[in-house]
Amino acid sequence: MALAIGLALGALIGVLLGLLGGGGSILAVPALVYGVGLGIEEAIPISLVVVATASAVGALPKIRARQVRWRMAGIFAAAGIPATILGSAISRHLPDSALLIGFAVVMVVAGVRMLVDQGNTGTACEVRAGQVNWRRCAPRSIGAGLVVGVLTGLFGVGGGFLIIPALVVVLGVEMSTAIGTSLLVIVANSLAGIFSHLHGVSVDWSLTAAFVAAAMAGSLVAGYFGTKVDTDRLQRWFAYLVFVVAAFVLVDTIFLR
Repeated sequence: MALAIGLALGALIGVLLGLLGGGGSILAVPALVYGVGLGIEEAIPISLVVVATASAVGALPKIRARQVRWRMAGIFAAAGIPATILGSAISRHLPDSALLIGFAVVMVVAGVRMLVDQGNTGTACEVRAGQVNWRRCAPRSIGAGLVVGVLTGLFGVGGGFLIIPALVVVLGVEMSTAIGTSLLVIVANSLAGIFSHLHGVSVDWSLTAAFVAAAMAGSLVAGYFGTKVDTDRLQRWFAYLVFVVAAFVLVDTIFLR
């Protein structure tokens, strides 16, 4: 029964990934906890496997199109990987209720980011005469990488809802390149988080494989048939869904447990 539910929820999350990009994976942890019945300590590494796989698949066309800032991705990852390991260590010492409440807060932030217009562009990493001013760009990249890494380790989220605004609004990277760069950072952080969370946690690998396979299949199908979907409207409705799920997690954790 758990396997069948995992397949259905994995496919649903995959469809959201295919239609919206990495943001769809933020529902993986609540789906695994409330839908499949896993503990959050097991749901987080499985969620990270989904995030890493989906991001790796999404990054390939961006790499081929040369829409990646490799040095910037390296700076984010260099800061994010140790921060992810730190976040994973902190996560193991927190009660489930604290993790669920924190995750609900992260979901609210992600939902708000989906509704906010991203029209502004920063200038810290603006390319002039073919050069980037790394004296201004690197410190901001390191700071953003640290924040995203800690969140990845703590809650099993990829952090694209924070990385992309940081790249575009703060650092001045154009959107198409920011998405490709963000996907590489998410892969690196997620892999670090997976290995960190596997310490002392028993993971059902058959369920994990089924969940990931269903997510990838759903993502590919949605990506193929979703070209005619109004993604702006869909993203708004998805943000509202995220708010509802976050509210449910808070009510269940605070009042019903």
